[in-house]
Amino acid sequence: MKPQRIRILSLTKKDFQLEFFRAGGKGGQKQNKTSSACRIRHPASGAVAECREERSQVQNKRIAFVRLVESRKFQAWLKLESARRMGLLEQIEKEVIRQMGPGNIRVEGKDKAGRWVEIKHGGD
Repeated sequence: MKPQRIRILSLTKKDFQLEFFRAGGKGGQKQNKTSSACRIRHPASGAVAECREERSQVQNKRIAFVRLVESRKFQAWLKLESARRMGLLEQIEKEVIRQMGPGNIRVEGKDKAGRWVEIKHGGD
């Protein structure tokens, strides 16, 4: 028996901003007169994607949406937002703080001879 899925996050059209514009280029006069290119923004994540390759606005919108959802920026936001909604974000933040303790961080810089050396706490 499959485990039951729980919906954590739901996105709607309201979560995205769509912009249509004239693409120019291949496609001749029709593409120069028609606003078939599409740019989609997801303000919460800052992700933006666009498509202008196809003559059809619908096809460009689909391709742009897929590009946005597959972008690194959107994927990172999705993971953080999912963790936050599941109550795991605090645990993750605590673990990051623990791992970034002074014993786990090494700071390096170049000395006068151009060699990489460890910089001791306090700038010694």
